[in-house]
Amino acid sequence: MEKLKEKKWVVKEFDEADVLNIASSLGCSRALATLIYTRGYKTPEKAREFLEKSQEILHDPFLLNGMDLTVNRIIRALSEKERITIYGDYDVDGVTSVSILYLYLKNKGADIDYYIPSRKGEGYGVSSDAIDTLHARGTNLIITVDTGVTAIKEVEYASSLGIDVVVTDHHECTEQLPNAIAVINPKRRDTTYPFASLAGVGVAFKLLCALESEIEGISITDATRSVAYSYSDFAAIGTIADVMPVIDENRIIISLGLRVAEKTKNTGLAQLIDVCKNGEGKSARQRSGRKISSGFVGFTLAPRINAAGRIDVADDAVELFLEEDRQRAKIYAERLCELNKERQHMENAIADEAFLQIEECGEDADRSILVLDGNEWNSGVIGIVSSKVSERYYLPSILITFEGNDDPSSPEAIGKGSGRSAGGMNLVGALNYCADLLEKFGGHELAAGLSIKRKNLPLFKQRINEYAREWFKNALPEHSLNIDYEISFEDLSLSLAKEISYLEPYGVANPTPLFASYGVKLVGVTPVGMNRHLKLALEGENKKINAMLFSTAPSELDFKWGDTVDIAYSIDTNEFNGTESLQVSIKDIRLSQKTKELEAEAERLYSDIKGGSSTLLAADIIPSRDEFAYVYQFLQSSARYGNSSYRYQKLSSDLSTGAARYVSGTEIRLSYVKIKTIIKVFRELNIISIDEIDDFSFEFKFSGTKSKTSLDKSNILKKLKYTYAKEKR
Repeated sequence: MEKLKEKKWVVKEFDEADVLNIASSLGCSRALATLIYTRGYKTPEKAREFLEKSQEILHDPFLLNGMDLTVNRIIRALSEKERITIYGDYDVDGVTSVSILYLYLKNKGADIDYYIPSRKGEGYGVSSDAIDTLHARGTNLIITVDTGVTAIKEVEYASSLGIDVVVTDHHECTEQLPNAIAVINPKRRDTTYPFASLAGVGVAFKLLCALESEIEGISITDATRSVAYSYSDFAAIGTIADVMPVIDENRIIISLGLRVAEKTKNTGLAQLIDVCKNGEGKSARQRSGRKISSGFVGFTLAPRINAAGRIDVADDAVELFLEEDRQRAKIYAERLCELNKERQHMENAIADEAFLQIEECGEDADRSILVLDGNEWNSGVIGIVSSKVSERYYLPSILITFEGNDDPSSPEAIGKGSGRSAGGMNLVGALNYCADLLEKFGGHELAAGLSIKRKNLPLFKQRINEYAREWFKNALPEHSLNIDYEISFEDLSLSLAKEISYLEPYGVANPTPLFASYGVKLVGVTPVGMNRHLKLALEGENKKINAMLFSTAPSELDFKWGDTVDIAYSIDTNEFNGTESLQVSIKDIRLSQKTKELEAEAERLYSDIKGGSSTLLAADIIPSRDEFAYVYQFLQSSARYGNSSYRYQKLSSDLSTGAARYVSGTEIRLSYVKIKTIIKVFRELNIISIDEIDDFSFEFKFSGTKSKTSLDKSNILKKLKYTYAKEKR
């Protein structure tokens, strides 16, 4: 497992004539037309519908099973001043769901509170202990959001205490549904709803639309417009954070919500956005009119909202969004930012331990899913680390922590696990295959959680790998990168970045466009963010651009100044001090295919020469003493500047273009073959400490002063001279 698999770049196919037809009809660039086409909109009419979002509508909320019963029960609770408790989850989807339902019902005069279980103390889902707490508070009606669809026993228990329960959820349903007043879930097997991929907050949003229509006596259309104006910002944030597909009404909810978020009327959300954009601890300034993108939500807002439930309690995030005082809201927002920093430190430490576990295991052909465990890992962070593990190794992974147990090594110790899928494997299906070994489990196809006793862990690892091997048919998933469009590096521009923004919002099923450019020169590498990220200077024939390579330390970059590389990347606009500029984010970087082809050809020639079958002249094969000296001095100089490795092809290029390439009046032009021969001789005679990385590259080290060594002692040179000098006899 030590060596990471190189990603295979797969460029999407398209019909040239159809793309040109779209470009001509819409008056757009060929690049934008291609991106629209590869998303499945292959005619000008469909392309226009996609851009205008006219093919998507918000469906009637009363098509959701149980919506009418739910609305009637809530209206009765409002009328009779019953105590309503919203019971949610501790992630972003749950927090935003709790927030909008609380704010809406509070505005309608409800006697209302909320309850979110502690991730560490209680764990996911509805519990009997929590119901006891709510019963003591005088709760008459519980409305679950983003949870509850598997809480069969708990709903029965609540009923026995005289508490009615309405379940709203979006997770996978089992055969049996809770015996609640109503169960609203678009994934119900008997569903009458036309779209199954709503987030939990999406279901809550539909409930608000239905309530507004009934309470105010207005049409669904007018009710939806009113609710969207006040709450679609939260619906968008929760939908993006829960990685729901950006299609159908999710695309509408996100599009509306991002626009509303730019001028949000929610004091807490406004303060969080302000702190994120202006920096923690600084005085709040009037927020700029810069648009809020799905990327800003996914990578900036969502992690901070999530941090509350992961590190402490999710109540901090809910209280932020319920707070009306600007200064108190700012304190909550800065608190979330601090928690997020703490989360990042924990995440990095756990990731280091997880990667070390994997490396220490080495190559393991029987491992089709990575199951890792730790005694003290924070349960709120392991899901994020699982994502990192799966992304790096392109295998499904599950991380399990035994924190909180008096004796984590006890066979009865309970571990909490969080997993992420890869290669399309159904993670919930895999857990169901091992259900008899688990205390409980649940989630989605791509992300799931579980709890397990330590004594069952070895058999669980064995069993879940059986499932994974069968799923992958004993062939591990290939890590591929889907390239939307090949583009000349010279054609990159700010105007192109602005044009493709018409495809937003991005997300699952409508991903951020990925471009590829080939044969780009790497001319600078600058560490940023405490060496966590890199800024790369890239150069084409007539263009130089800076690009960001995130989550990569300098030591992890396999390329050096002057290398020719291929890059896969996304583009966006960046605004600073009122000036817009092109922003390039590298998603993958590799040695250029052209360089690889040249190396392969040179390696074949080197093999022919070793075998004595080359027709080249001796002068083209056998290095001179001056050439040996030149390479030695060059490597010695490189070592002083911290360089300790080279590719033969790159060294050949550097040596042939250096300012000091003339020795005794003779120009030095060293081929791949000569370079490799020289390095092999240095290694043979121990002139320089050489370790071969592979056929095409090596590491070197100068260890102290060595006495002069005669090159005539080299058996490599003797063989070459015998084979190729004899032609002169």
